[in-house]
Amino acid sequence: MTQREEPSFDAVVVGVRAFNVRGDLAAHLPALFAFAEAGGNVIVQYNRPNGLRTNQLAPYDLRISSERVTDETSPVKFLAPDHAALNTPNKITMADFDGWLQERGIYFPNQWDDHFTPILEFNDSGEAPLQGGILVAKHGRGNFVYTSLVWFRELPGGVPGAYRLFANLVSLGKD
Repeated sequence: MTQREEPSFDAVVVGVRAFNVRGDLAAHLPALFAFAEAGGNVIVQYNRPNGLRTNQLAPYDLRISSERVTDETSPVKFLAPDHAALNTPNKITMADFDGWLQERGIYFPNQWDDHFTPILEFNDSGEAPLQGGILVAKHGRGNFVYTSLVWFRELPGGVPGAYRLFANLVSLGKD
């Protein structure tokens, strides 16, 4: 696909810890970035900071940590309430975070480039708030998303709000 070709699908979702286990993924980053530039959405799920097989996870600087939010009932703060990630096609509300399983997120980024917009904030009781649960960066005509939320628990667990929010991430820019 050239940078000017329109993608034939809307999103590429990179699995949990893919940058920890896939030695070939770094070589394919230029194609993922070109996909976003051409109008697609790249959604990268969490990776562990130790054992990364590449120093680059995104088209812009992004550093991940071992920080996590283990309280699945941790209050949610919407940092970018007007962002499409919280509004299209589904209007996300606090109720969409009810019934989450085991934790909110793990291996949150602790540093990122200004191209990224943090969408949500969570914290465990007595700990500092973490804002890297969903980071969205416009990249060309598309988007690059890094998410530390535990989709691997919420989606198989049938959590309705997780499905609604994930659908929004896949649908970014398609409104």
